[in-house]
Amino acid sequence: MTPPTDAASPTPLRWLVLFGVWVVYCCFGLTIAGLAPLIGPITRDLGISNTAMGGVLGIWQLVYIGAAIPCGALLDRMGARWALLLGAMIIAASGYMRGMAEGATLLYLAVALFGIGGPIVSAGAPKVIARWFAGSERGFAMGIYITGPNIGGIIAFSLTNSVLMPAFGGDWRAVLWLWATISVAGGLLWLAIASLPNVRARDDAEEAAARKEGQGGGVAELLRIPAVPIILVMSVGIFTYNHGLNNWLPELLRVSGMTPAEAGYWAAVPTLIGILGSLVIPRLATPARRLPILAGLFVAAFLSCLLIGTVWQPGLMAGLVLQGIARSSLMTIAILILVETPGIGTRRAGAASGLFFAAAEVGGAGGPFALGMLYDMTGGFQAGLNLLAGLSAAMLICVGLLYRLSRRERT
Repeated sequence: MTPPTDAASPTPLRWLVLFGVWVVYCCFGLTIAGLAPLIGPITRDLGISNTAMGGVLGIWQLVYIGAAIPCGALLDRMGARWALLLGAMIIAASGYMRGMAEGATLLYLAVALFGIGGPIVSAGAPKVIARWFAGSERGFAMGIYITGPNIGGIIAFSLTNSVLMPAFGGDWRAVLWLWATISVAGGLLWLAIASLPNVRARDDAEEAAARKEGQGGGVAELLRIPAVPIILVMSVGIFTYNHGLNNWLPELLRVSGMTPAEAGYWAAVPTLIGILGSLVIPRLATPARRLPILAGLFVAAFLSCLLIGTVWQPGLMAGLVLQGIARSSLMTIAILILVETPGIGTRRAGAASGLFFAAAEVGGAGGPFALGMLYDMTGGFQAGLNLLAGLSAAMLICVGLLYRLSRRERT
């Protein structure tokens, strides 16, 4: 008997599949966040500047921009089972190479490799969720899997300088190799779940149906949908804010007077808040509420940049909380809007997600580099925070344009 291919036909297996996606995405976030708490010892040992380190933090996003669409096509051909495993293994290889770096060149190459594995995971995850979940559960499931990178960030920020660096005798290379080994284990766990007979049967049936129907057009056709270019511009702003602030936050806190361990704990606050927000906000973001909630999140991002720059500790804490609220759901809600835009739907979710992340990583690469460059130019992070605040405010224009489009479609 052919297994059901409609995500609206619920099965308990969908939660196990969600767990497998979550584990791989946690490894994704762990690898991204793993460098930030180690900026000090890495720059000292390798003799590189903050501008160069900002380039290292952003190089994988540049590779990601070019790789996202081809990786989306590879995902459609290979299927999620093998593609997500491949993505996890490439991420692990990036981690091992980082620990082998003896200079800036190999470190750049190692981090750049992540830009090939990353898009397979980040485009594959929404496709898997869209396949296995429908209705209000879809937003909830997306909120859950988005906590994966946040958990990975908490692990990296809170354990690196307080536990692992002392345990490994200050060897930052050993820390990076540990994260890489965890990525290998995460990829194998996903493969085990995706290879269960009932999971494999359902996925194979849906992938065969998708191949029979075709992929529904390429990038040009997607870009002709009016909402898509607006969402792509918004994705650039979201990733500039998220990646710029996330990568430099531990160092920002350290130069403000905290010890590396204290900076790691404080930098984990937005991630912890983000986990809670990811479980609540996307589920509340029904189609009628989605745009007002998105506007509120951009306001929270704007205020967080202003408050994080203050030396007043309650203000700093408020800024970190607002950052956590903003980062928890900006990307999730933007992807929900994209996937449910008329003309896209589940069948084209993979291609649309790949396009989303290809555009988004322009900001993902530019954010860390801009903050590092502005720090070297001004001797502080205030100029970078002001840049992110202005960008967050400008994103409200995109929300307004989406609102006008939605009103036009209803009339």
